[in-house]
Amino acid sequence: MNPSTHTELANAGNFENPEMAIGDLQGSAAGGWSYAGRNVQFGVREHAMTAILNGMAAHGGTLPFGATFLTFSDYMRPAIRLAALMRLPVVYVFTHDSICMGEDGPTHQPVEHLASLRAVPGLIVIRPGDANETAEAWRVAIETKDRPVALVLTRQNVPTFDRQQLASAEGLRRGAYILADAPQAKPQLILIASGSEVGLIIEAGQQLQKRNIPVRLVSMPSWELFEAQPRKYLDSVLLPTVKLRLAVEAGVTLGWSRYVGDYGDVIGIDRFGASAPGPVMMREYGFTVDNICERAAILLERGSHD
Repeated sequence: MNPSTHTELANAGNFENPEMAIGDLQGSAAGGWSYAGRNVQFGVREHAMTAILNGMAAHGGTLPFGATFLTFSDYMRPAIRLAALMRLPVVYVFTHDSICMGEDGPTHQPVEHLASLRAVPGLIVIRPGDANETAEAWRVAIETKDRPVALVLTRQNVPTFDRQQLASAEGLRRGAYILADAPQAKPQLILIASGSEVGLIIEAGQQLQKRNIPVRLVSMPSWELFEAQPRKYLDSVLLPTVKLRLAVEAGVTLGWSRYVGDYGDVIGIDRFGASAPGPVMMREYGFTVDNICERAAILLERGSHD
């Protein structure tokens, strides 16, 4: 899957019998074919790939990782479950993580897969929001020695946030953190997002602030890392006194109720995708700044009557 996931170890060669080298095959890495090669060409064999990664981790001496589209994590699930059960340090790099991948249609557009991976005990799932969070996510992955880690990445380009204006991406290590806050840290509404949708809540937050609505923006790349934090930290990010919360994530809404509560709302996808360009898909499924602001206004109106 390297031509699509771009996860080749550059110039590190292919792990293959050098006598079998037959030219520049699709996905083959630069550096030649030998038993010293560090790239394994698994082909379209996700389950076998994941089982082999488990064996490599159990043997020790390497940090194995494999990459494919997020939707194909379905094929990998039994081996992922075993890695979590055995507490093996394996890294899964999943790309093309939402309906925004576009024209390949619903067979390739993951909607339930984030929830499915989050349901695996002992698996750390991280969906970073920009390049800085991705770098931090990789640091977490290579430092984690007692469990597998899934990195969930987009296909489409996303902006790299100005960390002079927003909080440091090091907050990813705690699973969720305050990107930007309302004046005096007294928000009326909390916007929460992961991955490519973080950029949307940043823009929506700016629009709401212009309407004199104090908003806190929270990036939540990893539920598992967040839940491992002390209660004091959890409450400092998701203030118990602020009941109006809106989560935005391009996946099923299952599980988000624990963070938005009874008075909150979720913009998600509880149906399959369709075949259309990525920007069209996101617009039609409600992942726009205007829709976030509208849903926030509904929450605020509802809250004013409670």
